[in-house]
This record gives sequence, C-alpha cells and structure tokens, in this order.
Amino acid sequence: MESALEEIEFLALSANRVEVLESLSAGRRTRTELAAETGASQATLGRILGDFEDRSWIRRDGDAYVATATGRLVAEGFTDLQEILETEGKLRDIVDYLPTHAMDIDLRRLADATITVPSATRPNAPLGRLLEFLHDGDDVRTFSHTFNEQTLGVVHERVTDGEQRFRGVFGRSAIDALADDSALRSRLEALLAADDAAIRVREEGVPIAVMLVDDRIYLLLRDENGILRASVDTDDSAVRAWAVDALDHYWRTATPLEPETLAD
Repeated sequence: MESALEEIEFLALSANRVEVLESLSAGRRTRTELAAETGASQATLGRILGDFEDRSWIRRDGDAYVATATGRLVAEGFTDLQEILETEGKLRDIVDYLPTHAMDIDLRRLADATITVPSATRPNAPLGRLLEFLHDGDDVRTFSHTFNEQTLGVVHERVTDGEQRFRGVFGRSAIDALADDSALRSRLEALLAADDAAIRVREEGVPIAVMLVDDRIYLLLRDENGILRASVDTDDSAVRAWAVDALDHYWRTATPLEPETLAD
C-alpha cells in the first residue's frame, strides 16, 4: 500500500486525474462524458480509470463510472488542500501583518477577499479602496486603534449631512491624537453632536482596525511601526459574523466619548 504522501503526489502530478475524480464524485459519468469534460484522450482516461479502480476510488455502473465513498472522500480532501494552498498563496505577502491573535476566523474564509497593497504609483491604495466604499456607505461601524484624518473627514461629512449612520469604538490614543489637532477636534465634536453617530473609547485599546461598511468588512493592516501595508475586504458571511460579534464585545467594554474630554 502506498503512503498518503505518495497518493497525494499521484493525484497532484496529473490535472486530468484530479478532474476525473472530481467529476465522478459529482455523479455518474460515461467515458465519453469524461472526455468532453476534461479534454483527456481515451487512452489517458483508460489509464486513469484503471488506476482509480485499483484504489477502489471508483466503480463501474453499467456503461459508466461513479466514485465510491472513499473516492469522494479523497476528492473532497484534495479540493480542500487546493483551496487552502490557493488562499495561503494569496495571503503569503501580508501574513506578517495579519493580527491573527485578534481574529477568530478561519483564514480560508478570506479566499475570495480583495487584497490591496501600496504601489509606487498608488502608495495610499489600501486606504483609498476603503474611502471609495465609505463615501457611498449608509451604515458604518468600526473598532479600531486608529481614526485617521481622511476617514474622519468622510464620516463627518456624510453623517452631518444626514446620509450615514456611524458607530465606532476606538483606543484612547486614537482619540487623543485627533484632539491634539484643533481642526480635527472640531470635526470630531461635530460628529459627536450628530444624532446618527455614537463613539466609545476603550482605555485598554483596540488591537485591530476593522470597519463594517454596509455588508462589507475591511481590515486595515499595519506593520509594527504603524505603517499601512495592506487592506483586506470581503463580504464573506462568517467574517461578517465575527466582526459583528467583535464589535459588540469592544462596544460593551468601552465608555461613551464625552465632548468635554476633548477640550484643550
């Protein structure tokens, strides 16, 4: 009996083998149907089907073939492995900035996420992508260790114009940084006075920067020096559920921001 690694290699070395096993796991197929689906020649299909029968991954069903229970198990596991490696490849360049200690999610849920990184021509691309959606968002919620000038500007304008609802939890350092600038402090005070805005402060800080804009979740990733390295955004339901629960936790462990605490 071959080892598990040898069986993985057996499948991985042939895209045709993977496609045939996945096809038969989905249902009964004749050789003609398999040829049409995979593009494999009849000679190649003959070898593949014979190898699969030897492993009891498939069985004959009249003039066709179908995967056995173990064949379906192998196909499912191999597909999972492919998806994991595809996701890993996508996250590889930003993994050092992912605050996984504060993210209770399966990273596979980020498989379809959009990752935006700075470039020579667009050094502010990660923040720019968030601001594009923020300009059109109706409902905005966030928990973050930072509240930058651009984000505050958009939220202030949209909320005070009656076009957006905003709720945010920030670390004390983020609020103090805004209060130290008179212009930004004025915007923050106006935001606090708006009916559709509520802000709380968490004295022990917030270890992650997440924003929920309507149905989309944004993670802003910074390095140890606070430099923005990437943004990750997704509408995945599991990521959204985590973000909503995390926001609820930070909200309950924070205190309302009072205007008088922003005074010079």
